[in-house]
Amino acid sequence: MISKRKVTKKVAKKDPVCVDGVRPRPMFVDYKDLDLLAKLTNRHGRIVSRRKTGCAASSQNAVSKAIKRARFMALLPYNGS
Repeated sequence: MISKRKVTKKVAKKDPVCVDGVRPRPMFVDYKDLDLLAKLTNRHGRIVSRRKTGCAASSQNAVSKAIKRARFMALLPYNGS
């Protein structure tokens, strides 16, 4: 039997840091914005990769710095527990 696969279009992911499709200049992510930072970490507390989040390279760099700052200030845990 020949199985047919459904053809699905890949939808480009939107950068979660961009506001209304416009990238903030200079690129800055507030370390106190815990809702955004929680979306960009997984349940184990690790930073989620660019491929999964859809971030651009510059915004991913700003996100990682903000997550590390929030961890240092004890706003986010280092691990997921």
